[in-house]
Amino acid sequence: MPEKRPLRGPRPEPPGPPLKNYITPAGLQRLKEEQSFLLTRERPAVVEVVAWAASNGDRSENADYLYGKRRLNQIDSRIRFLTKRIDAAVVVDPAARRPDSVATRVFFGATVTYKDGSGVEHVVSIVGIDEVDLDRGYISWRSPLANALMKASPGDRVHLRAPGKTESLEIIDVEYAPIPMDPFREPLGAESKPKAERS
Repeated sequence: MPEKRPLRGPRPEPPGPPLKNYITPAGLQRLKEEQSFLLTRERPAVVEVVAWAASNGDRSENADYLYGKRRLNQIDSRIRFLTKRIDAAVVVDPAARRPDSVATRVFFGATVTYKDGSGVEHVVSIVGIDEVDLDRGYISWRSPLANALMKASPGDRVHLRAPGKTESLEIIDVEYAPIPMDPFREPLGAESKPKAERS
């Protein structure tokens, strides 16, 4: 019988030593900002709501209490996840690459311009798995496309193997520059203000 995976959330890591979490400086900063927000603002506010709801009596039919406890479990789970990702982080600054022959090859942090089999140009930046943003062309270093591009240089042809097809790609340019990352933003509806501060 195949192993069941959770429907949502991060995939469980395989047994053995933890995988390195390659990440850009801006990506690590965003993870730390989210962790700090959860620890110093969101969690204390939810704890306050749960304590208030618990003081109202019967907890089995108390929606505020039940929702608050569920939300607290979600926050604690996210904090544990972020702590693991931050602890395993290996920061790679694309802007700090040496200007030598290695800098013309594709590694983590590279921004790559390539042509697909139809001759259409694409630009992607290879980032950490916590930084993926397909709308901006930020792909994970563990993705099939990044694996195909790794160690290639301008002028090289590589093969992208995807389910059902193999596509030939031509590397046009490889660049190492800072990769802009949106800062962490407080989610809408966050319980980030303790009751004393609410109006």
